[in-house]
Amino acid sequence: MRKKLFIGGEWIEGTSYQELTSPYDHERLGEIPMASVEETKRAIESAYQTRKTLRILPAHQRAEILENVSRLLEENREEAARLICQEAAKPIQTARTEVARTIMTYKFASEEARRIKNEMINMDAAPGGEGRVAYTVREPAGVVAAITPFNFPMNLVAHKLGPAIAAGNPIILKPASQTPMSAYFIAELFDKAGLPKGALNVITGKGSVVGETLVTDDRVSVITFTGSPEVGISLRNKAGLKKMTLELGSNSAVIIDEGVNVEDIADRLVLGAFAYQGQVCISLQRIFVHETLKEQVIDAMKERASRLVYGHPLDEATDVSALITKDDCNRVMKWIDEAKEGGASVVCGGTQKGNVVLPTILADAPLDSSVSCEEVFGPVVHINAFSKWEEAIEAVNNSDFGLQAGVFTLDMKKAFQASEELEVGGVLINDIPTFRVDHMPYGGVKKSGFGREGIKYAIEEMTELKLVSFKK
Repeated sequence: MRKKLFIGGEWIEGTSYQELTSPYDHERLGEIPMASVEETKRAIESAYQTRKTLRILPAHQRAEILENVSRLLEENREEAARLICQEAAKPIQTARTEVARTIMTYKFASEEARRIKNEMINMDAAPGGEGRVAYTVREPAGVVAAITPFNFPMNLVAHKLGPAIAAGNPIILKPASQTPMSAYFIAELFDKAGLPKGALNVITGKGSVVGETLVTDDRVSVITFTGSPEVGISLRNKAGLKKMTLELGSNSAVIIDEGVNVEDIADRLVLGAFAYQGQVCISLQRIFVHETLKEQVIDAMKERASRLVYGHPLDEATDVSALITKDDCNRVMKWIDEAKEGGASVVCGGTQKGNVVLPTILADAPLDSSVSCEEVFGPVVHINAFSKWEEAIEAVNNSDFGLQAGVFTLDMKKAFQASEELEVGGVLINDIPTFRVDHMPYGGVKKSGFGREGIKYAIEEMTELKLVSFKK
């Protein structure tokens, strides 16, 4: 299957192509166009010329287009799930969950398009403001460039396309090189849904070519990026005065207080650590448990992890499949070995079969080891004990990242203390940090980035606030 670039509402043959294979068994999936600088600029020009058309498109029409996309995706949900499964090696059950979330994300975008908030200002609240009527309006910021990762190739795309279209912005999408078919699939749905030609452009290619061109072109007003801190920082340094939202990952942690019923939470801990092979920005990577419960947590998680099935992503029974690349497998195994050399013990896993790293639980990993202080993005979690609540909070905060953190406690005082003192973008009380629903504000601090996703909040990032004042 040879795909084409989607520019100006037309499918355009690429000047060069790259083979796409399955991360699990290297089965050939198709050929993907590699956009040049010229083709990228053509996509930018297409979006730029469409910005006035989209700007005046009534909110109810933008809402209807997004609702149409949601409906079309619902009608083709199994095909969409199998696409994700094949190109991302995401187990089919997990892929179906992603499609269901994507449907909901576009529904939220449709709803938010109808209620973008404008506000009256009471001018006479200040001396000199008498005799004036004023209000603020949110206007489209302009062309949006979206650069998305491989791990949620439909839903994270929806978190960028949905708010951009809802706000009246044309958008250029550069999906991850490993997961482009999902993006082209969504482009087909938007085309069928009635989106004006040129309002959405999808181009694949090297980040050094496509990403660099998008970030440095003056016709682009907004950059929304999900990926590594290194790439995000590089983009930020080149973007100038463009508006930016950066979601850059984490090494998410959970704190488990004494008195918590371990059996009640063990399934959630295993889900948080090993869902989609740990290739989730808010995957549970660090567990800090009160010393009285440490062995219970280890035993409960080990027992459940041993039941996870690894294999082909299209197999209905599969829980864990391949990591996205062989290099990632090698890196994760290297980090596990490093932790072992530093004194960590392997509770389970720690081995590799093909491109599958088996779910790995480590005990007493050094907090300066890579599996603790870097983002593993693999099926690895470590369990360390604490004696005082303050020690646990300090351990979580002793990180360059700060996306989300979970806290399990029966003590409301400790819960509020954690909510106030944890240096993260989201604190989940009595849940894992891997929890996310698609309308909540989502984003981090420190090296986890800045700006917020979640449709309402992303719209704020993609619009400009204008004041209008009348002197009566």
